[in-house]
Amino acid sequence: MNDKLQRLLERCKCGVFLTVNEHRDYYETAEHRLADNYDSNECPPDIDPAVRAKMIETDTIVDLQFYPDTPVGSYSILHYDLDAALTMALERLEPPPATAPEHLPPPSAPS
Repeated sequence: MNDKLQRLLERCKCGVFLTVNEHRDYYETAEHRLADNYDSNECPPDIDPAVRAKMIETDTIVDLQFYPDTPVGSYSILHYDLDAALTMALERLEPPPATAPEHLPPPSAPS
């Protein structure tokens, strides 16, 4: 199994749903599905314009929805590349490593 998918599954306490090219089951294009099913949502997904253009060009929709902590709080990622979608999911769940401040103030003297 893909290591990134495995990490996502391990991190999520609730469901992980991956759908790829469901629009093709309904004889739709990616462009039509994006316009009719995603753009019309109450909270449409935020898709980078370059990613959206590539989704339409390749007629590919990777739809990744995951519930990391509860069955009511989820994330949804749309992309044309499965690996990129998984990377984005993990970035949302795994905070960046902490960095030490370059300069710490001197400790204060006891009064």
